[in-house]
Parts: sequence; structure tokens; C-alpha cells
Amino acid sequence: MNFIGTDKVLEKKHNYQMPCSFHFYQNPPQITRGKMQYLYDDYVGGKYLDFFAGVSVMNCGHSNDTIIKDSIEQMKTLQHTTTIYLTQPIVDLAEKLSKVLPGDLNKSFFCLSGSEANEGAMLLAKLYTGNNEFIYLDAGLHGRTHLTMSVTGIDMWRASPNPELGTHRATGFYPNVAQNDFDLELAMNKSISSIEEILIKQNNKIAALIIEPIQGNGGILTPHKEYFIKLKSLLIKHNVLLIVDEVQTGFARTGKMFAIENFGITPDIMTIAKALGNGQPISAFCTTNEIAASFTRPSASTLGGNPVSSTTAISVLNYIENHSLCEHASKMGDYLTQGLQYLQNRHNIIRDIRGIGLMQGAELVEGISPAIEKTDKILESMKDNGILIGKNGLSRNVLAFQPPLVICKENIDECINKLDVVLKLV
Repeated sequence: MNFIGTDKVLEKKHNYQMPCSFHFYQNPPQITRGKMQYLYDDYVGGKYLDFFAGVSVMNCGHSNDTIIKDSIEQMKTLQHTTTIYLTQPIVDLAEKLSKVLPGDLNKSFFCLSGSEANEGAMLLAKLYTGNNEFIYLDAGLHGRTHLTMSVTGIDMWRASPNPELGTHRATGFYPNVAQNDFDLELAMNKSISSIEEILIKQNNKIAALIIEPIQGNGGILTPHKEYFIKLKSLLIKHNVLLIVDEVQTGFARTGKMFAIENFGITPDIMTIAKALGNGQPISAFCTTNEIAASFTRPSASTLGGNPVSSTTAISVLNYIENHSLCEHASKMGDYLTQGLQYLQNRHNIIRDIRGIGLMQGAELVEGISPAIEKTDKILESMKDNGILIGKNGLSRNVLAFQPPLVICKENIDECINKLDVVLKLV
């Protein structure tokens, strides 16, 4: 292929894409291909170890031969019919998901994106409860539609200044690290109290609370281990459903198939996307037989769960199982944590290390201020040294480590060693 290079890509981007579409780096590479944990810019001959995985999408690796083969075989026979016709891949996927979903979650509705799944989950909560209002948390992110932006607690991702009525923001579950607050238990209790106040004030109006088990875009914010047990108990008391958004955290990333399994409860509704398709667009909202029974009026997603996406998702689930990616992510996650803690002891700029498995964040501060400019410089320098890492957080000062789950210790060593050098120079 005749690659046009970064300058021409940026020119076309400026001319033909909306200005809200941003990109990383002052000098971005043109990504031309990927293979497992690596990405390439063939225009300049660059090779990059990917530690962001398309924001937790490519859990099984870029252009995974096993998964690609299954997808192509399906493309050769049947690509699309929509759900008004019977096809086997979508029902086989629904059956397979029912065996890996936590607790008594058994029924799935397939769509295309995390936003669509969360929107559908909120609709389902309305249908089941008869209520129309929702609670969400500071630092949470749930999508790009009007309703899902309205339950997003990160202001930079709320494109509309006028959120949907009947959405209520509660205090988040993570302490303010920039102010030297590391008390997870106190933060948990403040969050639970804030939610309880809303439940009492909006008596019998709340359909559900929507929450990420780890707030990815919020900065890999990870709650106290007892947070979800207390939360679920409170919601049951007030007859309010719990929607857990596993769009970014699901499919072995945290060492469990789903991150909520680290916290000892089962949600009423769960949303999944991203890694389920390993780059192929697919999502779903999943629930119990009882709650699913309230969704009876005709509905569809034109492309959701199409034969190619469903076949790919089945291949993804098989690959995770056959290659023990849950166990591997747990082991590599522990090793990555050790490496990040080593860097934290050597560099004062790293104030906090958090996360589970291969979803880790390192918050960077200067004194009590977010190290925003230095975060960007670190990302740029790491890219120039062949490592792509992410950034997130309310101030965009958290380094995000969310690599393909197929990485090895040597990959982690390379990342930590290069980051050590970069941090000395920043």
C-alpha cells in the first residue's frame, strides 16, 4: 500500500473530519498495521510496543491469526441479514456468554457500541422498574449519546451543556490523591452517603445507578474492596437496579472475566463491548431472566450481533479460555504493578499507582498540582522510544497501562526501563 504519511493524514483529517476528533501526540505516527502486542508505522519504519490496546479493545492482540481466520471464514459465507432473519452465530454467542457472565445474568441484547449498550441498559431499567431517573458518579464515563453523556461525571466528555433531566450526580468512590488523600474507606463511605441522600430525596423515582467497576477515563480509579457490597445492599433497600458498565474493564483485563467479579457481587444489568469483538464492533447489555421479561416490545439493532461480529466474539471468548488470559493477565498485572511501584520509589512525580490486573494507572503530580504538561511530554518521549501508553484522568495527568493481554515479562521490562529513563529527563 502507498502510505501517505502523517502530514497528509492530518491535512485530510482537518479538511473532512469534525474538529471534536482529537489525537495523541504533537508528532503522531501514522499507524498502518498491527500484530499482537505491536503496532507499526510503515511510512517511517516505526515499530511500537502497544501498552494501550485501543483503550482496552485489543485484549487478544492486534490481527490475531486465530480470530482473524474465524472472522474471514464467516465473511465468505454470510456477512449480514439483521435480526429479522434467523442466523446461528448470534444465538451461539448469546449461549456462550450466558456461561461466562457472572451470577444469574443470562439474557443478552446485542448492539454495536458501548454507548448503545448503556443506552439500552438504561431503557431496560426504566421498563422493569417503571421509574425514569438515574444516579451516576463523579469521574465516570458511559458514552457519547445524549443520555449516556448526561450520566457521565467527567465534564470534558459532556459535549452538551444541558444534560438530560432526571440524572443525578453522586460523589465518586476515590480519594483526592493530589491533596495527599489516600483513604479509600473514607472515600467509600462518602460516596455511599451521597448516593443514599439522592435515593431519599428522589424517593421512588430512581430506576438504576450506573457505574464502572474501575473508572477508566476517570484515571483508573479503583474502589475499596467492600464498596460494591455496600452499594448493592443500599440499592436493594431502595428497590433500585445496579447497572455495571464493563465496556472498558471486561474480558480478562483485571484477571477475572469481568472486573465486578473482583468485588463479590452480581449486577442487575451489565454492559459489555470493546474487547468482546477484539476490534470488530459489537456490544451487548445483559441481565437476568426476570428483568429481561419486561422488554417485550419489538426492538432491534440493525448491525448489532451480525454474523461476522458474533463469530468473531465467539472466537475471542474461545481464545481467552484456550490461552488462559485471565490467569495470564493476573500474573502480568502483578509484575506490572511491581515495576510501577519501583518507578514510584524513584520518581517523586508519581503520586499514586492503582488498578487491577493489566488495567493500571500512574497519577503524576507536581507538588499538589496535576503534572499535565509533563504527562504529555512523557507520552511523546515514550512514543519516540517505541512505547505507546495512554493518558486519562480528570486532569489528563494519569498514565494508563492497558496493553493487549498477550504481553510477556520482557515487554513489561522494556516499558518500565524506558519509562525510568524518560522520567529522569522530564
